Amino acid sequence: MVSGGIILLFVFIVNVLIPHFLKTSYSAEVFERVETPTKPIVAHLPTPTPLKALYMTACVASTPSWRTSLRKMIEATELNAVVIDIKDSTGTVSFESGVPDSQGGSGCVVPDFKEFIAELHASGIYVIGRISVFQDPSYTSLHPELAVKSKSSGGVWRDRKGLSFVDVGAKPYWDYIVEISKASYALGFDELNYDYVRYPTDGDMDDTDFTWSYASSTRPEMLESFFTFLKTKTDEIGAVTSADLFGMTTTVTSDMGIGQVLERALPHFDYIAPMVYPSHYPSGWNGFANPSEHPYEVIHIAMSEAQRREEIQRISLGLATTTPSKLRPWLQDFNLGTTYGADKIRAQIQATYDSGLDSWMVWSAANKYTEAALLPE
Repeated sequence: MVSGGIILLFVFIVNVLIPHFLKTSYSAEVFERVETPTKPIVAHLPTPTPLKALYMTACVASTPSWRTSLRKMIEATELNAVVIDIKDSTGTVSFESGVPDSQGGSGCVVPDFKEFIAELHASGIYVIGRISVFQDPSYTSLHPELAVKSKSSGGVWRDRKGLSFVDVGAKPYWDYIVEISKASYALGFDELNYDYVRYPTDGDMDDTDFTWSYASSTRPEMLESFFTFLKTKTDEIGAVTSADLFGMTTTVTSDMGIGQVLERALPHFDYIAPMVYPSHYPSGWNGFANPSEHPYEVIHIAMSEAQRREEIQRISLGLATTTPSKLRPWLQDFNLGTTYGADKIRAQIQATYDSGLDSWMVWSAANKYTEAALLPE
């Protein structure tokens, strides 16, 4: 018969001494590796070549029926990618990012964004997340000290639509954009697309005061400093990046007061997307009384010139002339200046091809697309 004392000693050894010995005999690193569940790896699709995308607002992405109809359109046609709002022009971030100050704004959120991205990936659809950068009324309401200021009032400057901008030189905001970018890539977005990477244009520009943009730097220099910073940070996480530029940056060499110069943007992004909507060109541009009526010519002129400038820069940098172009235009699928049917949309696509490019993206703010302009899969 075993005495009670021996039994108690045995229990003490098994339950106390042995676990203590094991725990102190191995490094904390080993136990952390064993006890902490492995964080799942987020899958990212490779960039398709050629890329053919349409734009989707966060509001549509949060509406199951509408987003499903657009997904089915992509599956049924030559399209293979979608651009969805991560941060819209109100400053609303469309998912729970965990980044401080990112939950404001009046836009839509997508509660099941991660699941929706996985659904798109399952259909082989490349997912690009659009981040509206310096136009951000939500952030300027929280941090007015970083906003473009009004000379006359000393308060936050607003454009004709009542929208406010963060000063491009406000470096604390650069960190915010980087944190949003990291959270977005971790969620599953395959590419990060930066829009509104510019100084404001629409309003009383004589009343603007850029207190964060250094007096010793020009607007193009200040904006390129942001591009350089952003590239360094996104390279660290391995994200594919693209930037939207005004369409006229392809044919105008000055910064037009907004800071954007094609050659200053090209080195810092994997892709550059000029917004060459024919309706956005002024009357008389290249002799066209109404450029909207000449979609083929506008796109062909704009993108041919963009490629010429890109090639000159490649040569100056000692890069191979066979290096694939970074250019892929935003094309127009909305009525402005004239009615845009399948013929005018297809004309823009053909002009893209005839200028030597193979990728493009189609924009409709209303998310109503002309399927007849797209080739069936």
